Amino acid sequence: MTEFQDWVEIVTGEVAAALRGVSPDEVAELQREIMGAKRVFIAGKGRSGLFMRAFAMRLMHLGLHVHVVDEVTTPSLVAGDVLVLASGSGKTASMVGYATKSREIGATLVLITAHPDSPVGRQADKVVHIPAPSTKVESGNGTTSAQPMANLFEQTLVLLLDITTIQLMVALGKNEGQMFARHANLE
Repeated sequence: MTEFQDWVEIVTGEVAAALRGVSPDEVAELQREIMGAKRVFIAGKGRSGLFMRAFAMRLMHLGLHVHVVDEVTTPSLVAGDVLVLASGSGKTASMVGYATKSREIGATLVLITAHPDSPVGRQADKVVHIPAPSTKVESGNGTTSAQPMANLFEQTLVLLLDITTIQLMVALGKNEGQMFARHANLE
């Protein structure tokens, strides 16, 4: 059995390699779309959805108008809004439906995915490609991982979103104190 420290090296090595494989230009496009949007809508399913919800929280802390798709208080998406989806496979049925609807409405669609050439990827205005395997795509994308399922994609996603938050903080001239002032006080 592999020891804990061996797994630390394997997992952190895989995540670091995947993060290095993400295009800084694609991330810059994601940031420009978020900063230029009237409102930002966030969606993902499963673990990716959990990390996207955490990203929505940070965008709110930055003072942006952000909504999580499928929440009961989420308003209608309209032209001028940006919809940011995370889907490793790019073919999750609900994500395909969200993408199609956003295209019909005229909102900007940004996809974070392991598979840019996917049903959602082909509809997206912008794509951020995370080079990681996906268990839902049989053909694969040329990457492997010692970890199960979509762990590498999801781990890279959460760190990519945290780094994006830091970069947005700088671009928007925000500091941690300003962000903390928006932190939940009903805890």
